[in-house]
Amino acid sequence: MTLLLPFATVTLLWFFSTGAILWLNRLPRETHPGAITAATLLAGAAVCALIVSFGETGPAAAYLAFTAALVIWGWHEMSFLMGFVNGPRRAPLPAGLTGWRRFRASAATVIHHEIALAATLLAIIALGWGQPNQVGTYTFALLFALRLSAKLNIFLGVANLSDEMMPDHLAYLKSHFRVARMNPLFPLSILGSTALAYWLYEAAADGADSGYALLFALTVLGIVEHGFMMLPLRDSALWHWAMRPARSTDENESRGVRDGL
Repeated sequence: MTLLLPFATVTLLWFFSTGAILWLNRLPRETHPGAITAATLLAGAAVCALIVSFGETGPAAAYLAFTAALVIWGWHEMSFLMGFVNGPRRAPLPAGLTGWRRFRASAATVIHHEIALAATLLAIIALGWGQPNQVGTYTFALLFALRLSAKLNIFLGVANLSDEMMPDHLAYLKSHFRVARMNPLFPLSILGSTALAYWLYEAAADGADSGYALLFALTVLGIVEHGFMMLPLRDSALWHWAMRPARSTDENESRGVRDGL
């Protein structure tokens, strides 16, 4: 099986879905309720598509399941970045906190989001239990594992935070990040992801299931994203087009008055 089509598909979905979420998040805050409502309807349709995909096999079913899981994941990312599902603590890290106390304070800023992701993963596992097509389940589980690894690495310390991707209303989260040349978890994250990528590549090369090729591509992108955290390169440059700050309604009205509109 050629990996070109799956890799191109996953890369384009990853690039444009990330850009779309960043762009929507940069729109004025008053647009966010409408955006998350539309995303919720889309996620609902994705859940239906995922349920249908569980009982189907073949390349089309694999692509459907993968895309549906990605859309559901995107809803969670939007709900977090727009500030709807975060955690009970919405304040900078108090000075002087270290160790377990720092972990508890930082975890409290994102715990509702993490619980929502875990609950969704369990629901997907339950819905697809015993069904022939598990691509959607594996996709969401892989996204969950890669993102959890990234968050823990950022907490422990990485060289490149790319925190300019964080919206202003979540600026307090930056104080919970740590800059460091290396941390003990990072080599394990890369080693584990690389081993998984190799296994998925071997499974995809056998040509038994298109899902393995899609999961391989997603794992490779996860490794690349981890690599950006330790390299002197900012992955945010990839989405510069989606991160231009949006003017609020008041600012637009003021500009209109100045321009004589």
